[in-house]
Amino acid sequence: QLQASGGGLVEAGGSPRLSCVVSGTIFSIGDMDWYRRSPGRPRELLATITSGDATTYKNSVQGRFTISKDNAKNTSYLQMNNLKPEDTAVYYCAADIQIDVRGSLRTYWGQGTQVTVSS
Repeated sequence: QLQASGGGLVEAGGSPRLSCVVSGTIFSIGDMDWYRRSPGRPRELLATITSGDATTYKNSVQGRFTISKDNAKNTSYLQMNNLKPEDTAVYYCAADIQIDVRGSLRTYWGQGTQVTVSS
């Protein structure tokens, strides 16, 4: 139900934007998140945007990355600026989705998109 895109090979200093489209049966969407996993490192939460548009960031990306969303398109975005080689990772999106009025929010994951930053 989540499709991430926008990754690829980027030069250091580049500014790609990742997108995450939520599709399928949706009653409501709660928090939307972006994570990444670098080789040899655990998955880390980078940014969250709530249903009320409040945002939080991991300290190491604060000021360089911006999370946003378009409710009409059920899409979240991660604008990444001034990328560094250490930002190389697989980037994943996640969202808390309620699929019907009787259900509860459940976390769904996208498939990941590789971002490789060349020096």
